[in-house]
Amino acid sequence: QEPVTDGSLLGDANGLEPGPGRVKDSGKWQKPRFSRKALMKCCLVKWIIASTQPQDKGESSDSDLELSTVRHQPEGLDQLQAQTKFTKKELQSLYRGFKNECPSGLVDEETFKSIYSQFFPQGDATTYAHFLFNAFDKDRNGSIRFEDFVIGLSVLLRGSVTEKLNWAFNLYDINKDGYITKEEMLAIMKSIYDMMGRYTYPCVRDEAPSEHVDKFFQKMDRNRDGVVTIEEFIETCQKDENIMNSMQLFENVI
Repeated sequence: QEPVTDGSLLGDANGLEPGPGRVKDSGKWQKPRFSRKALMKCCLVKWIIASTQPQDKGESSDSDLELSTVRHQPEGLDQLQAQTKFTKKELQSLYRGFKNECPSGLVDEETFKSIYSQFFPQGDATTYAHFLFNAFDKDRNGSIRFEDFVIGLSVLLRGSVTEKLNWAFNLYDINKDGYITKEEMLAIMKSIYDMMGRYTYPCVRDEAPSEHVDKFFQKMDRNRDGVVTIEEFIETCQKDENIMNSMQLFENVI
């Protein structure tokens, strides 16, 4: 199967060989199953779930989130369940790993950089980790609470197409002014290419990100005013089969 390149939201970064079950042969959107296996597709989740492995056998006996040992206490489990598409057991497992890795209950940008350096050692993940952290850090205070973290993961892994596109728009809108410029889109695309390194397929030429963004931005900027609004972004993505297919692979770099 040929990798999607024309109009793909993530460029040739989605040329990574998808694991079994990532994308159906039909190319149609598939809602992830509520399972640990589905969760483990996301490297942020792999990072925090990994530290829970020795304690998995006690997972079913947990009645609530363990709050007493952290300085920042998350919202109640029931409230988080209502705000996300995770089950109670999934939230417990996610929180246990989050607490083990971040005892303060907060994650900072350096932690994101460390995570992505581990999962993409073949490239330079620093810049992409910076952009991704800013997308999660909605109040721009330099740290992410567990609630914000898990709500964002719920959108990325279990959200509707529109919810995922809204989140992707926020990622590309680097300065958070409500518009995406060609420069912002190129910065994100280059950071993804840099992170994928030698595993990007086909091999990336230096000018490839720029060529990809030129084509993608021209398709999105419908009124030719030099910026892409969220309405233009969502409308274009939903009408473009290549972009929608690439959204299924978005979790490869989350």
